This record gives sequence, structure tokens and C-alpha cells, in this order.
Amino acid sequence: MGLDRRALLLGVAGSFVAACSGRAADNGHDTAGNSTTSRRTPKVTGGNPAVIPGVWTSFKGSFVQPDGRVVDTGNNGISHTEGQGYGLILAATAGDRDAFDRILAWTEKTLARSNDPLFSWRYDPNAAQPVADPNNATDGDMLIAWGLMLGADRWHERFFSERAAAIRNALHDTMLRQVGGDLFLLPGGTGFEQQGRLTLNPSYYVWPALERFRAADGDKQWGAMIQGGDALLARARFGQHQLPTDWVDVAADGSMTPAAGRDPRFGFDAVRVPLYLAMAGRGGKADAIARFWRSYGAGPIPAWIDVRTGQTAPYALSSGAMVGVRRLLGQPLPAPTAQADYYATVLQGLAYL
Repeated sequence: MGLDRRALLLGVAGSFVAACSGRAADNGHDTAGNSTTSRRTPKVTGGNPAVIPGVWTSFKGSFVQPDGRVVDTGNNGISHTEGQGYGLILAATAGDRDAFDRILAWTEKTLARSNDPLFSWRYDPNAAQPVADPNNATDGDMLIAWGLMLGADRWHERFFSERAAAIRNALHDTMLRQVGGDLFLLPGGTGFEQQGRLTLNPSYYVWPALERFRAADGDKQWGAMIQGGDALLARARFGQHQLPTDWVDVAADGSMTPAAGRDPRFGFDAVRVPLYLAMAGRGGKADAIARFWRSYGAGPIPAWIDVRTGQTAPYALSSGAMVGVRRLLGQPLPAPTAQADYYATVLQGLAYL
């Protein structure tokens, strides 16, 4: 897509921010360079972006370092592409160009892979080799691409749109796998194909990002994969409450089971599934989850449930996750609060988009 890798090396040299700080004129094209008369940007409904600046101030003050590294304080201070993507999305929505540029520069300098436009998923500042695993995480890549598209929307910066397009194309070309009649999204390039089955993570389908990708590139590029995601949502329903698990195995015949070797829980990963669906105006796809959550009435909702045994967590969903519950159920969102917990703050911010 015309992405000059040398432009990325500017970030490594420390001049990326200066290189992309100029403002390009709006040329009547969307963030993929397509005519705005032939594409539409899907509108996210149900949130309240006006409150994002306040949430962003809390997030930035707690988790974003001056160099642009987003620190997962609840996970031994590591950083990951998921968090860098969240930072880009919230910074773009809040209109914080300086922070956006710093987050992007650190991400490119530290996590960009030399062999393709994707990113190594994890940075551990306490390790001798901080980026030891070259594998990518598709949800992190999607979040970064979506953040770049939002940045291009706000600041009309062509580099952002070109970089986002390169990530989208790489995901499409390398992370999709056909099983039976369905096309599924791998969670990463290696480690998720074994013994005739795929291991998938339903929460890696970042639905508002995917709808945005389809608006930019069309159904020919993304339609079949989105249909595969719908198939995953329809068939990965387990136990009494028909809930998805955090990880799902897909056999060669297309049948689905909770992933082998992992807890069969609707838990910390899968809780993002209904939030992402609601953000993309697809909340009806989470009907079973909505029924499960409504069954608790005004009482506390457990943080996880084992779909095989029915055992539930002895503690409730975080306050951030409860904002996502309200978003899915169409309930009024509470006033945003400063969160001390990393993921609670992230989920709170996303719910308001």
C-alpha cells in the first residue's frame, strides 16, 4: 500500500514524531485513501465520546509513560500491542496529538517487526531481552490499525492511513484460516494450529475495528472473515447459559469445544466480546450473554463462570467491566470515574466510545 519502511525507521531514530507532526490537507478521501462518496464510516452508537477526554486524562496519568509506552500495571509492568492500541484509540478520540505521536513512536521503535507490517505482541522491561517473543497478537494489531484510522480522521495525516492499510492487508493475508466453509481469524501467527484444529479467542474479534476495516476496504476483503466471526459467535455457545469461553477449539469438521488445556470459562477475555459487539451496533449477537447477565438482576455479577460445572468466581466483575454490561444491556452509563485498575480503566474508556 505504498508504505515506505524507511518512514518507520524514523521512529527508531527518534524523529518519528517530528516526521509525522505536519498536517496534511483533507483531500476528500477516507482513511484508506478511498473516495468518501463510495465508502461510509460506520457510526458507533450507544456511547458518549464527549466524556473520553476525562477518562483519557486518568488513563494517561496512570499508565502512559513520557516515552509513549503504555504500562500494564496489573501485569508486572509489561507492555503489549493491545495496550498500545488502546492508548492510540483513546488519545485520538480525546484529540491528544502529542500523546498519540509518542505512543505510536514507541510502538514502532520497540514492537514493529522487520519482516511484515505487524508487531511483536509483548515487551517485558524486566527481561534480559524485553521483546523475546516475535509472535504477533491479532487483536493488538487490529487495535493499533483502528487507532491509526481514528488518528487519520482527526488530523488528516496520510502516513496514519497508509500504515493502517498496511496492517489491515497483512492481517488479511496472513492471519485467516479456512475450516470447512468458514474463514476464521487466528489469534497470532504461531501457536494456534495443532493436531488438525484451530484454537481461537472470540474476544480477538474487535468488532468496531472490523466494521471500520470493511467500510474502508469493502466486503471483498473482509466480508467472509466477518461471516466466520459470526459463525464462531453462533456455535461457540457452551453449558447451561450457552456462553462462549475465553478460548475455543475448532475441529476440522467445524465443530467447537472449549479449548483443551485451558479453563472452560466465560471470563476475563470473553467479557470483552459483548462490549465489542455493542460498540459495533451488533449487540443482538450477544443475546445469550445478555440473558445471563440479566439473570442476576440488581445483584453482583460474577467475574467468570465455568461453562461445564457452573462454578462461578467468588468475586464480582470489575467496575470497568460493569460499564460494558450496561452498554450491552442498553442501561444508562454511569459518570466516568478515575480507575486504579488498568483493565477497568480501559473497559470504561471503550464503553464510552
